Amino acid sequence: MKKLLGILVLTLLFCNNGFAGKAVNLPKDTVSGSKFKKSLTGSYYKKYGMQVVDKKDGHPVRMGEKSIRFELRAGDCGKDRDGGWSDCKKDRERHELSGRYRVSKGERWYAWSIYLPKDFKNVQPASTMLAQFHQEKKHVIWMFKNKHGGYWIENYVPEYTVSSTQILTREQMSGKWNDILVNVNWSHKDDGFFKVWVNNKLVQDFKGKTKSKGVKTYFKFGIYRSKVSTYELMYKKKIPTQIVYYDEIRAGKKKDDVVGNLK
Repeated sequence: MKKLLGILVLTLLFCNNGFAGKAVNLPKDTVSGSKFKKSLTGSYYKKYGMQVVDKKDGHPVRMGEKSIRFELRAGDCGKDRDGGWSDCKKDRERHELSGRYRVSKGERWYAWSIYLPKDFKNVQPASTMLAQFHQEKKHVIWMFKNKHGGYWIENYVPEYTVSSTQILTREQMSGKWNDILVNVNWSHKDDGFFKVWVNNKLVQDFKGKTKSKGVKTYFKFGIYRSKVSTYELMYKKKIPTQIVYYDEIRAGKKKDDVVGNLK
């Protein structure tokens, strides 16, 4: 009996620690160093929400033959299994993948390539996140956001924005692939750092706390938007559909682990 109770407790812990949920089958052509699952329950995902697409069908691809296409339409919201979080109730929408590569401390490398079609819609004053570094059962710490059509990094380590840095303009993003490289030392102390390169150019060199104490970090990507109603109130219409492509999503302990394909 005690053994059965122990197994039940471990099962419940597993289901609630952010690892729960079936891993999405993604090709090595596009992803390495981590497995990913659909954010929240994933049961709300529409067929068009996240698709592995092929160059031969006319889709943009950074390297190889495939990329990952995300599409988010008005009303695409979901909730956690335990009911603790609901995007629908909190004025948010997403089609996003959460990484299972979880790090508590130390130096790591991450990379991804992102492509915005020329007709990509800016939905301000709603907020659009196009990649995040998050913490298990805690707040987001680093956000990569679409603002004014460009790409911005926001430092949210203390649970409020302490800096917002533009790394790409609208013109630089529209209809083009851009390569993002991150080298971070995950630490709740002042020995942390968060460095970002865009297309081999260093655009951020932060030194200081990069996370909260005692929690693991993980990477998320896709399309996630909040304050959806602000757009609809301002423009008196539904928030428009957004489409984004990602490729070369890599994670590892060394730079060569994540940029090898692009050399």
